[in-house]
Amino acid sequence: MHRDLKNRHLQMISLGSAIGTGLFLISGTSVQTAGPIVLLGYTIAGIVLYGVMRMLGEMAVAHPVAGSWSAYAREYLGKPAGFIAGWNWWYVCVVVCMVELTAASEFMAFWFPNLPRWITTAVCLVLITAANMINVKAFGEFEFYFTLIKVTAVIAMIVLGIAIIFGAGDYNVHGLENLWAHGGFAPKGLGAFMISLVAITFSFGGIESLGTAAGEVEEPARNIPRAINQVLLRILLFYVGAIGVMLIIWPWDKVGTEGSPFVLMLVGLGIGGAATLLNVVVLTAALSVANVMTYSNARVLYDLAASGQAPRFLAHTNARGVPVRALLLNSGFVAVAVLLNIVLPGKALAVLIPVVVGAELITWSIIALSHLRFRAREGAGVFKTPMSPITNYLCLAYFALIYILMTLDPSSHSGAIALPLWFCGLLIVGSLLNRVRR
Repeated sequence: MHRDLKNRHLQMISLGSAIGTGLFLISGTSVQTAGPIVLLGYTIAGIVLYGVMRMLGEMAVAHPVAGSWSAYAREYLGKPAGFIAGWNWWYVCVVVCMVELTAASEFMAFWFPNLPRWITTAVCLVLITAANMINVKAFGEFEFYFTLIKVTAVIAMIVLGIAIIFGAGDYNVHGLENLWAHGGFAPKGLGAFMISLVAITFSFGGIESLGTAAGEVEEPARNIPRAINQVLLRILLFYVGAIGVMLIIWPWDKVGTEGSPFVLMLVGLGIGGAATLLNVVVLTAALSVANVMTYSNARVLYDLAASGQAPRFLAHTNARGVPVRALLLNSGFVAVAVLLNIVLPGKALAVLIPVVVGAELITWSIIALSHLRFRAREGAGVFKTPMSPITNYLCLAYFALIYILMTLDPSSHSGAIALPLWFCGLLIVGSLLNRVRR
């Protein structure tokens, strides 16, 4: 593969993978579940995932390879763990792509309510696949501008919200009172807040895809730490900042879930032109995350094939350094989203999102465990994770809590059931494969 990704590309990949459906669509569900206290939830989840990113970054700086945590799991936890990590991430990327492309069809419904969702899903899948087939530099450029649009829009939305808070226009906003004036800061209690953590945690799914770019980035020892160090600040700005402004100027119990809550808020305020423009942005956001997942997925499948854990013919790149066979195979699986939107119109997201959360818990836990073994074998790396191993254990405890909450929440049962079945299946296959090859 070619090291054609520059620092600006890496910065945008780290942002692009974290700003998508979780912020622009699912945040409305989180708010409706628990109320304004979700701001605390996003802060907690953001800090936990920043810890995971620091662990991944420490290993990536020491060993910048395309397989990222799949390669690290194989090295530090054994070949079966590497098999689980790689194939689980493949699974995550496929399902996240399905989620984002389905979300894109929801956003298109803002303009074309009668357009079948599956048509939008299919068209977007073709466009994303074509963009990734050019070369890694083209992917980086696409993602740079996709994310630039998102970042600019979120900042503009925050600035607009602050202006409204301080009296611009006639929107009847009285300071911060909307944060507690409609039943309090936690109107549905601690239990609802805990359940909201499942959807909140989903919002950060894919943030670790930055690690898969390690094998194709210039000067990884310099650029990876720079990208990761900005993750926490960006989480606070783009999640806590944007959702906080929304909740200050718009009562939480009026936040919509039939589309982007930010777009619906602007419609409710009578700013229709801004709502239309923002809907363009949230559509771009969904395509951006799908773009990152498509890129990341092809690299992980390539690494699995190169290490003998997937069919060898997938360990092939064309003259431009693109693992085109892996890319096309992945897109074929993502096409299942088109069928889901035909069979379950309007309901596909509810099925897919808990499945993503369950699979991400496996990925993040493997990163934390691999890092523990990395430290035990090699000592602290150049880019040290703060307070390790305490950080590792706290993150693992949080992931265990999220799984327990998934078992208690009926809307998350698809993920709670899929997680152990998928993990055990991978463990059995990985162990058998390792035994046969001995």
